[in-house]
Amino acid sequence: MTTRTTESTLNFQHAFALSALDAPLPAGAYRVDVDEEAIQGVSFLAFRRTQTLLHTPAVSNSGGTTRLPSQVFVVDGDELAAAFKADRSDGANAPSTKGAGK
Repeated sequence: MTTRTTESTLNFQHAFALSALDAPLPAGAYRVDVDEEAIQGVSFLAFRRTQTLLHTPAVSNSGGTTRLPSQVFVVDGDELAAAFKADRSDGANAPSTKGAGK
């Protein structure tokens, strides 16, 4: 089976929370890897997302110089996209930190 990984960086302007994380993450640039596998049996090349990985700490942030241990979290790609979209909207719609401990 053919697989691929796409790496990108998401630049959050505000702190954000995801259900896969114990606490909100601060604003910053976060590395995201999306793993996909080829869909078999179709007449054209198509891929389906199998997992989305969020790397912490942020590549860059406005916080102090304390270096946190590197961690990788499997997160819901749709939830991450919604948090990023909310971050890009005006501050009144910034993502809530409620329920971050799920």
